[in-house]
Amino acid sequence: MTLAGSFVVRFPEEAILTGKSTSGSTKQLVELCSGYFSLYVFTGILAKVFTGGYPMRMPEMAYLFNNTLGSSLIALAIVFALGWTRLKSNRLVRWGPFTVPSEIAYIIPSGICTAIVIPGTTLMYTLSGVSIMVAMVIMRGSIIVVGRLVDAVQIRQGILKKRVYAEENWAVVFALCAVATNLLFLPFVRALEACGIPAARWAGIKPGASGSGFDLFHLVVLGLYVSAYAIRIYLMNYFKNTRAKGVPLDNKGFFAIEQISACVTMIALAAFFYFASPVFGWAGKPQDPLSIFRAAVQHPTPLALLSGLPFGILAFFSVFIFMFKGRTATFAGLVNRLTSLLAGTTATLIMHFVFGAKFPSVQDWLSVAFILVAVWFLTRAEKMRSAEVATE
Repeated sequence: MTLAGSFVVRFPEEAILTGKSTSGSTKQLVELCSGYFSLYVFTGILAKVFTGGYPMRMPEMAYLFNNTLGSSLIALAIVFALGWTRLKSNRLVRWGPFTVPSEIAYIIPSGICTAIVIPGTTLMYTLSGVSIMVAMVIMRGSIIVVGRLVDAVQIRQGILKKRVYAEENWAVVFALCAVATNLLFLPFVRALEACGIPAARWAGIKPGASGSGFDLFHLVVLGLYVSAYAIRIYLMNYFKNTRAKGVPLDNKGFFAIEQISACVTMIALAAFFYFASPVFGWAGKPQDPLSIFRAAVQHPTPLALLSGLPFGILAFFSVFIFMFKGRTATFAGLVNRLTSLLAGTTATLIMHFVFGAKFPSVQDWLSVAFILVAVWFLTRAEKMRSAEVATE
């Protein structure tokens, strides 16, 4: 299936698994990463265009509602149009009068976790009290660690039969260095300034600059985000690693059911906050986040809804990378997160050259250097893993 307008060369898995690429091959992984990268760049640019005054300026909470609604609608439309809801299951079970795949029991909770992750991400980025830079690196770093922990747990449980290569562990180390750079760079510069070294001037940082700290609200949001993502990654890998003999790895079916569950959960959450906020007095001034959210629900913005198109398609690539055949959670999580980090830097460069936005900082480029080292280790691990998959 070819996308109109060609956001990417081919649609994930639907075309990739029809003979264009071998299932579980390095070529297929590169195709998924290419699509994920290009759509992530586009998504990042649209977010800045709509909320950063380039040239539009929409409240972040209003953009969250419109973009999430638009992306969810496009994802649902695709999975229903392509008939992905027929999951290839290990076994069927009875739920009352219905016969359903046994995997439903944990795919639905995975969708509920997805419904927490999506708004949680935007809340960390948009509300006051924490910088986008700090939120981004902490969230990505947390998921990289989660992937390694999931592998450790599932190896101990006997679910994962593969070992984590040393190269994958080294990639985790350098990936964490990349995401920690923005957290540690500023304190390091301040320490040098205290010693009389003009490090701030060399790095192009205003003297006395400081990062935003976490308040209690954002600590709660971060805790929910990491917990939901940890459960989701565990469940995705449980599905991948427990296929019965002869049962194919049906990532499309998993995604379809998870997406339906996530949409139902988000609708329920949106309805609760919409109707409960005036009852409990949560929506105060017009500029308060919940007041903006209610206004967005009452008056959706067509262009902002359309901005959800690349984000809705991006979700397919993200899940298929996380669940990529024959790879560990450590490897797949690293590939997913490092691709998004590189895409974020690329989007920043495009915003600078097209709209005159801020040029990537010294710490951004230092992060890229660490990412490239991590990618080198991942490349070595991929050569060994793809050979392993081929023998299987």
